[in-house]
Amino acid sequence: MTKTINGANILILASDGFEYSELTEPRDRLIELGANVTLAAPSTDPITGESGGETKGEITPDTTLDTPDAEDYDALLLPGGQRNPDNLRMKEDAIALIKAFADQGKPIAAICHAPWLLVEADLLRGRTATSWPSLRTDLRNAGANVVDREVAVDGNIITSRNPDDIPAFTQALVDAIETADQTAEAA
Repeated sequence: MTKTINGANILILASDGFEYSELTEPRDRLIELGANVTLAAPSTDPITGESGGETKGEITPDTTLDTPDAEDYDALLLPGGQRNPDNLRMKEDAIALIKAFADQGKPIAAICHAPWLLVEADLLRGRTATSWPSLRTDLRNAGANVVDREVAVDGNIITSRNPDDIPAFTQALVDAIETADQTAEAA
């Protein structure tokens, strides 16, 4: 049987300074598999991505952070970039959304610097996680068991280290959505 996430609703949270590949590559793969993807940001003005600290591409968000309801989505994707998660962790609406996904047990995938958002939402205590190397002390201080591997999956929390990990990261998110869907169908 070919795996598909056809019809799944995925929410992405991002702001200026997102790592371009960490948003666009998973998004494009999810869309290719039939998912509906919504991008939420602090405003609907275009946000600018980065790659290696250099500006790379703009994307226009679909909605603002205060609009989405976690109940309407099957999973949450949090791209990295240094500035992006640092900006978002100061936004109450972003943290409230992340907590709502966690409360509902839905998959939350955070790559590179995005696990900072999981720290801010207090979701890593007792969990296994990975991230960009400079965040690992923050993750440990937040109670995480920190590992250095391309993807760490602990329950509904999926983390990865950097753009090189995007294929494994994206596949782990797809697998988590399919597992959650099969569990819901069996209930």
